[in-house]
Amino acid sequence: MRCYIGLGSNLDDPAAQLRRALEQIQGIPQTTLCASSAFYASAPIGPGEQPDYVNAVAELDTDLAAEALLDALQAIENSHGRERTLRWGARTLDLDILLYGDQQIDTVRLQVPHPRIAERNFVLEPLAELAPALILPGGTSLQALLKQCPPNRLHRL
Repeated sequence: MRCYIGLGSNLDDPAAQLRRALEQIQGIPQTTLCASSAFYASAPIGPGEQPDYVNAVAELDTDLAAEALLDALQAIENSHGRERTLRWGARTLDLDILLYGDQQIDTVRLQVPHPRIAERNFVLEPLAELAPALILPGGTSLQALLKQCPPNRLHRL
């Protein structure tokens, strides 16, 4: 199954966090890291004063079920010291399943496509770098979403 993972960090050398996460993603069983985007800096979304984020998107092929992939990604987050104390708070590493093939998933643990994908240029820009002609489940083109998304101080690193 072709899937796309959003990566983000704004603590403890964010670019190094993303590089290490990409290396760890390569070790997920039954999963191949096909490509990763450039890194992008973006303004934080969330409570309080936070440092800017570094974001990227990874393209994977996996034979894992979506929730098994989620478990593997959360294990990587935990190995980076991820703490889930404040929603949208600063974090060492955030790994989100953005797309899982053309599936639409809505469970207690997982929503795919990611529910806020259309609002986040720090996801859409690197995703477009990997798959510019992508059509999301439901028929919306990635390019249409990009045109409607606010800029949020995004720049490529």
